[in-house]
Amino acid sequence: MTPSTHRTILISGASIAGPSLAYWLDRHGFEVTVVEKASAIRGGGYPIDIRGTARGVADRMGLLPQLRKAHVDTRKASFVDADGHLIGSLRPEAITGGAEGLDLEVPRGDLADALYAPVRDRVEFVFHDSIATLDDRGDRVEVTFDSGTHRTFDLVIGADGLHSNTRRLVFGPEDRFHRHLGHAFAGFTLPNDFGLAHEAVAWNTPGRAAVLYAHEPDDRVHGFLVFRQDEPPFEAFRNPEAQRDLVASRFPEHTWHIPRLVAAMRTADDLFFDIVSQIHMPTWAHGRVALVGDAAHATSFVSGQGSSIALVGAYILAGELATHADHAAAFAAYERTMRPFAEQNQALATSGAAITIPGTREALDARNAALLNPDELTGAEFRAANTALVLPDYGHTV
Repeated sequence: MTPSTHRTILISGASIAGPSLAYWLDRHGFEVTVVEKASAIRGGGYPIDIRGTARGVADRMGLLPQLRKAHVDTRKASFVDADGHLIGSLRPEAITGGAEGLDLEVPRGDLADALYAPVRDRVEFVFHDSIATLDDRGDRVEVTFDSGTHRTFDLVIGADGLHSNTRRLVFGPEDRFHRHLGHAFAGFTLPNDFGLAHEAVAWNTPGRAAVLYAHEPDDRVHGFLVFRQDEPPFEAFRNPEAQRDLVASRFPEHTWHIPRLVAAMRTADDLFFDIVSQIHMPTWAHGRVALVGDAAHATSFVSGQGSSIALVGAYILAGELATHADHAAAFAAYERTMRPFAEQNQALATSGAAITIPGTREALDARNAALLNPDELTGAEFRAANTALVLPDYGHTV
């Protein structure tokens, strides 16, 4: 039976953590509203991994058959030197620590659709709107939306990502919790004139990487340009042309496919620019408001674990709210269970960067030497992190 002290819950964000949380809260009998600033569930995006403990969550949601159909099965990751000469190739599991044949890799939009479908007719979704103000009154939270609507909820959960609006409103400015990991990146798509399918190819010099990633033998590939950036380029965040200029200035080479990647970045209509960063907070809850997913503990894309941790966190938070009559006790139990798991996976960003973006000539040479003996690369640290939490059983759901 759902405790009556927190029956109505507003979730801000409808990416991965938000619909996942909505699913489990609905199963536990809560009345759920999800507000999303976009006009619909966002499709597209590069593939993301579901491995370890997160695969167990997807299984309990009944999503594995659908996700297996969407699985893109990346079979090879290759690395080339500054002149474009092949250094070595390996199975992605040698880096990620994944289990071949068990872990899933699906386009982000396919995962979002799979999470949305079971709750779209059971949970209230409010698109093209966002939270403007939150007033935690102690016994309720009064919310004003950008649309001007005023509503009251028992609890509010921020599932609105790395740059969380909910976190800003309740916990303060992002710079209090943001940890810059020293790189910036641009992601975009471009024509697949490279003959790539089910594979990734990475070019490196110290502190920089250019990547082509094709998950299907179709007419588009994903391009990434990643580079060392000691201080966040705040001026570029406000100016798309400044973003393009900054990225282009970091890749002046006329070798391998660098000129084509830079040209495609210049004209891409789907350019995504950001810094490689994490969120570290002393607590994920304040009063009747809590955070989940990247809003609470972004791991960074270098870890490869953001979506998996979001799935697990949503499951744990919903289960603890269903178990505890007092929301403060529920939030505390959620954090006790999730924080060690989240922090262990955040630590993977350093290991991931060492493989994909070696920072020095010595580190790059060591990585390249390891590629010549791929049997020695096991991904053990990644595997230990992504399986570190055993899912609790929260009992009956409606």
